[in-house]
Amino acid sequence: MKNDDKKSEKNSSADNVDEYLQTLGNEDARETRYYSQEQAFSTDELSAVINEKRLNELLAQSDEFLSSLDGEIKDFDE
Repeated sequence: MKNDDKKSEKNSSADNVDEYLQTLGNEDARETRYYSQEQAFSTDELSAVINEKRLNELLAQSDEFLSSLDGEIKDFDE
């Protein structure tokens, strides 16, 4: 039975690859395939997976980095 499971997995993967390759030349089909994989998440779902404290730390670090970069760019002009 394990061989049957592996065989169906391979068929599924091959089917997915074949479908993808067929859409490569077709921009509309590729765009439809891309957007069909999107999922809408509710506020509750997002709040359950986002670490707000860590996100705020990262945002503060990026603000500090951009400020220092801005200072370096201004110094470079002089």
